[in-house]
Amino acid sequence: MRGKSRTHHRSGRVPFDCVALLLQGGGALGAYQAGVYEALSEADLHPDWVAGISIGAINSALITGNAPQERVGRLRAFWEQVTTDPYPGWSALIQPAVAGDMAHKLINQFSAGRALVSGAPGFFVPRPVIPQLAPPGSIGATSYYDTTPLKATLERLVDFDRLNHDGTRLSVGAVNVRTGNFVYFDTTTHVIRPEHIMASGALPPGFPPVEIEGEFYWDGGLVSNTPLSWVMNSEPRQDTLAFQVDLWNARGDFPRDLAAVGVRQKEIQFSSRTRANSDSFEHMQQMRSALASLLHKLPPELKQTPEYEFLAGEADQKVYNLIQLIYRAQNYEGDSKDYEFSRLTMEEHWRAGYHDAVRTLRHKEVLERPHNLEGVFTFDLAVQGRE
Repeated sequence: MRGKSRTHHRSGRVPFDCVALLLQGGGALGAYQAGVYEALSEADLHPDWVAGISIGAINSALITGNAPQERVGRLRAFWEQVTTDPYPGWSALIQPAVAGDMAHKLINQFSAGRALVSGAPGFFVPRPVIPQLAPPGSIGATSYYDTTPLKATLERLVDFDRLNHDGTRLSVGAVNVRTGNFVYFDTTTHVIRPEHIMASGALPPGFPPVEIEGEFYWDGGLVSNTPLSWVMNSEPRQDTLAFQVDLWNARGDFPRDLAAVGVRQKEIQFSSRTRANSDSFEHMQQMRSALASLLHKLPPELKQTPEYEFLAGEADQKVYNLIQLIYRAQNYEGDSKDYEFSRLTMEEHWRAGYHDAVRTLRHKEVLERPHNLEGVFTFDLAVQGRE
């Protein structure tokens, strides 16, 4: 039903009303999210709500637009489609036992350069005319690449009828080019088509804006690269188990050269202050819980006042588990890691996501309702040093 939450209520071994999967943007790093989802699927953790930005929106569509038993296969089909392995023999040369980080870095840079020149199959291709020579006002004058191949790929791998009607909620974020407003296309309010997914990933100046109902949209990561606030502050609030899968780590070493500066710039820009936002939500929920407890203790006469009605609308004692999985880049990955579409690197990212999720799920408290008074439990494998 439009305008109402369609999340499923669970009564099995996961004691939450909603299992949410939150997927950040990060281009070629998105294979990490696919690996995380494979581990969740093996654990029989199928999300009720998937929200994504940019490449996270594409992964979200591949998940919600397919039957549960087909999702991992469709994710793999996409990532094998958009990655290349032009020199298979090189894979053996850069294994840790054979070569160091420098050799791996050089080959990654070569692969990223190849993507800049040739694009990524089934995803984007260079325009035949550079934007500076295209007619002003044309779509070719505002971007370096054509993303038409992505539409065909989405139509082949995503069942949009299922995506819109099977009950799993989908939200993807984008930015209105004309107004600068951040918007979410959501299956509770919109009929999602390939254009909505492409709009969420239309990062300028590489990719062109996408027109939807007379307005043009760019990548949601221009404003916020994580859908955390959209999901956690949605009404009506629900007991929620949320897996937040981020591709950029806000924490890193001080850069020692210009290449490292480029890496840290992207990490800081696109991490969207994930942990700070998580801490802010936790603090807000603590206040909501304390307020609900306080209002319950008020005498009856005070419960008939407008002030009580106002505060009661903000108070609740819902519980939340926020499970953070953040990709930790390797030393040999540079500032081109988000457009390095080699098959070898894709497999590395996929395995990293899978193993991080498996290690996280070994901790039983991840799937249990929080026991603290505030009703919020945050788990971050990297920060807490748990392996």
